[in-house]
Amino acid sequence: MSRPTHGHAGAHAADLPRARKRFGQHFLHDPSVLERIVAAVAPQSGDALVEIGPGRGALTERLLAAPFGTLDAVEIDRDLAAQLRARFGAEPRFTLHEADALRFDFAALAGVRGRLRVVGNLPYNISTPLLFHLLAGAASIIDLHVMLQREVIERMAAAPGETAYGRLTVMLDPWVQVEPLFEVGPGAFQPPPRVWSAVARLSVRPAPRFPVHPRYGAVVAAAFSHRRKTLRNALRGLVTGAEIEQCGIDPGARPETIGPEAFNALAGLSRSPD
Repeated sequence: MSRPTHGHAGAHAADLPRARKRFGQHFLHDPSVLERIVAAVAPQSGDALVEIGPGRGALTERLLAAPFGTLDAVEIDRDLAAQLRARFGAEPRFTLHEADALRFDFAALAGVRGRLRVVGNLPYNISTPLLFHLLAGAASIIDLHVMLQREVIERMAAAPGETAYGRLTVMLDPWVQVEPLFEVGPGAFQPPPRVWSAVARLSVRPAPRFPVHPRYGAVVAAAFSHRRKTLRNALRGLVTGAEIEQCGIDPGARPETIGPEAFNALAGLSRSPD
């Protein structure tokens, strides 16, 4: 997983676990960026924080210095988990979960802690499925402060008609408000990634922006799997041209020009591909 980190007193580079490509690890080492993330989160007394991919513990250390209730960390790398356990295990507010965030039950944790505030330098290689996994339990989450590839943040915050607008934008929109915060250059990481990164705040809406139809995701996925096609062609077999018109939408329009509510209306008229 992509993880923030910062060496602690007495640690030597040779003693620290190396970044592993299979986990998409890039360790954040820039103190100013770490401090900006904590300032953006602004932990408060009573907050139930969850850090995804704490890595070597750079952000963990700074979060534990702030006033809050509990900090649960989810780390898949057993070597890093052992280091974190040795470093922070005596802190009563800290709990380490050696687990895959894609399979971790955040809703169950919220049942114990209360609604969660999620923080993390998310693994870029699984960022989209991880966001979908987190938001499947959106009612258990207050907000997320995440570092991702800059282009992913741009897609999350895009508006209809913009180049970056796509499936990710439409799938997140009913449940969260996305606020890009700041960009982070490759030099802030070790090893440096080949791309720029960015930090965003995702605030979970008190209720979905509209009643989301069960086939919303299927219609959105079908539409954007053929991005250059018109809606009539992309949704062939799911919705007819006449049904698209019935929703007040031009069947000749392209998916990137259509707002989330319109996709939801199409889902209401769609049929199962089976």
